[in-house]
Amino acid sequence: MAKPAQSKGVINLPKGGKNAKADPKILLQYYYDMLLIRRFEEKAGQLYGMGLIGGFCHLYIGQEAVVVGIQHALKEGDCVIAGYRDHGHMLAAGMEANGIMAELTGRRDGYSKGKGGSMHMFSLEKRFFGGHGIVGAQIPLGAGLAFALKYKETDNVCVASCGDGAVNQGQVYEAFNMAALWKLPVIFVVENNGYAMGTSVVRGSASPDFYRRGEPWGIPGVQVNGMDVLEVRKASDDAVAHVRAGKGPILLEMMTYRYRGHSMSDPAKYRTKEEVTEYREKRDPIDNLRAFILEGKHADEEALKAIEAKIKEVVNESARFAQESPEPDESELWTDVIITE
Repeated sequence: MAKPAQSKGVINLPKGGKNAKADPKILLQYYYDMLLIRRFEEKAGQLYGMGLIGGFCHLYIGQEAVVVGIQHALKEGDCVIAGYRDHGHMLAAGMEANGIMAELTGRRDGYSKGKGGSMHMFSLEKRFFGGHGIVGAQIPLGAGLAFALKYKETDNVCVASCGDGAVNQGQVYEAFNMAALWKLPVIFVVENNGYAMGTSVVRGSASPDFYRRGEPWGIPGVQVNGMDVLEVRKASDDAVAHVRAGKGPILLEMMTYRYRGHSMSDPAKYRTKEEVTEYREKRDPIDNLRAFILEGKHADEEALKAIEAKIKEVVNESARFAQESPEPDESELWTDVIITE
């Protein structure tokens, strides 16, 4: 794939992936999964504005194709770990919208019993080992998960995702070194959405080609159009095959974009409205997949509208469930908390 040019923080992505053959059922599943993330995050933004979600809240709107394409390349027993822009990762991993929204609102029925919030929930059942609030911390933890998979002599892999800001953290390269040294079954994913908080990639990274960051340790890297779920799926399939074959880690740089600010408190004044509009109108991963499905006659408008109606029902139910779920009892304050003297 040709390397996308970058200017003033804008990621200019070439078109691609639309010639890929795909089962209509799979295409519709991609559409459902991505749209569920989009609508869920929009609803989370609404609840945050109403004061029902406290603390930090980092929305995944715009980046849906990345996590959906990756997740569909995995199998049972594989595990995932991410940073704090994690709601999309949770939904793609199969975690329930009700439990996620309840956790966002700090309720007892949330995945972390209302005590973790947006950045700190996990599901052992779905092999999702958390969003993490410490920038870059999930990368060495992901290498540790991969070490456990190899130690137990499984053929499973771990996907450890971070953003373009986190990839400049020193601990990331310590993890790269160990993963390469021990040939750990880990796929490192850099979700390059163009901005580390409010700083564009070209202003904050002397070497913005993140897919090459593993070269000193012999880790191969691939740059992928992260706005195209079909390209993401193809690259993820190849990466999974590489890692399952015992060839050690691989690095995927997903060129993507977030429509909202870094967090709900970020007005995103560091970029132009024209830039955001360009992505929304011409490069949106969901709109483009919808057009591909219709143009290729993989499904009709009625089928897509049925999916959209179902998602609306799921998301509205998650908001209702969260607001009706009780808050944690005061006696839970110290439960599951390790206290050292």
